[in-house]
Amino acid sequence: MQVILKQDVDKLGKRGDLIKVSDGYARNYLIPRGLAEEATTEKIKKLEEFKRIEEKRAKKLEEEAREKAKMLQGKQVIVRVSAGEKGKLFGSVTNAHISEAIQEQLGVEVDKKLVKLENPIKELGAYPVKIKLHPNVEIDMTVKVEA
Repeated sequence: MQVILKQDVDKLGKRGDLIKVSDGYARNYLIPRGLAEEATTEKIKKLEEFKRIEEKRAKKLEEEAREKAKMLQGKQVIVRVSAGEKGKLFGSVTNAHISEAIQEQLGVEVDKKLVKLENPIKELGAYPVKIKLHPNVEIDMTVKVEA
């Protein structure tokens, strides 16, 4: 029996996959638990249309990420924080601080979850930062921490 998965199922497939399983497994486990639905010709056509729309949306998101990447690649952002003697910070510079600085200084909105820090920034200086705008688009920036 062919079924369309409504949710990700371990060792079977991801949401939206069209798979072939035994009749008993489909009728007794997948369909009653709402994990899958029987694949009729009408549902298969809807699934193909959904995948086509999803693919267009994914391409559009990737294009937008590449545009942002062109604006941000190799740029430097300055984050001003309070520091004690010998350049030690009172706290640390987080990805939220970096995201806000990018918004203010470069005018590009970047979600704080996309900013990847290898180690917390706890001293003054310049640090490399990776920003993952899309699964296929990752850029490098420099964050300069000043008192």
